[in-house]
Amino acid sequence: MDATTEQPPEVRLDRVDRGQYVFAAVLAAVGIYTVIDARGLNVGYADPVGPRVFPYVIGTAMVVLAVLLALATARGDVAEGEEGEDVDLATPPDWVTVGKLAGVMGLNLLLVNLLGWAITGALLFAGCAWALGSRTLLRDVLVGVVLSVGSWYAFYVGLDVPLPPGVLDGIL
Repeated sequence: MDATTEQPPEVRLDRVDRGQYVFAAVLAAVGIYTVIDARGLNVGYADPVGPRVFPYVIGTAMVVLAVLLALATARGDVAEGEEGEDVDLATPPDWVTVGKLAGVMGLNLLLVNLLGWAITGALLFAGCAWALGSRTLLRDVLVGVVLSVGSWYAFYVGLDVPLPPGVLDGIL
């Protein structure tokens, strides 16, 4: 072949994107669960288009999209990174930071009903700031208190959605 003849682009078969398959499997499982769970809705008398129609449509769409994603992945389609993205994909993830964030969020999940949102929200903010590299603990706690108490009142007064007050019940 001479230099003027275009050659077809090479197909990379050396890398299987297992993450896409995992995402497709989770998407399909959630879609199937949505359809099965919709069968248990007790709607009484409803118009022909009752409340069961929407979970059926959404669950079915999720399963169809999961199948399409799995097929596209099997064909070799790989998502391309955004050109403006400044993340070096060759750098391995920082699992210590991920573990710290997961621990802080898990602790919040365990303590929110006991201590209440105003306290655990402040701890959540300060803990996440610490996990991401902040070294100003006092400022992080103060900002967390302002944000958590402010969001507690915004939900409770503004939206009429009660967040757990915990040990501050009667004080807030």
